Amino acid sequence: MKLLIRNLSRTTTEQEIRTMFESHGTVQSCSLVLDKETGSSKGFGFVEMPDQTEAEAAITNLNGKNVNGNKIRVKEAESKADTQTS
Repeated sequence: MKLLIRNLSRTTTEQEIRTMFESHGTVQSCSLVLDKETGSSKGFGFVEMPDQTEAEAAITNLNGKNVNGNKIRVKEAESKADTQTS
């Protein structure tokens, strides 16, 4: 399951995100979205967790958590196919 993490502090690192989510299960991938020009965080990222039960536990436990001064939002990411209209 691919998760979207929003409202991250600009100082939060990819490793911090990975560690947070690994406490709830296996993390397949973790990516912080960076500004192409400055290389700094845009304040959101994605985590992929292969086990749906673990991913749902991460959403339940981490959504609304205060991380580096920001209350983060965690939800299932919409797939590109879901957002495209035919």
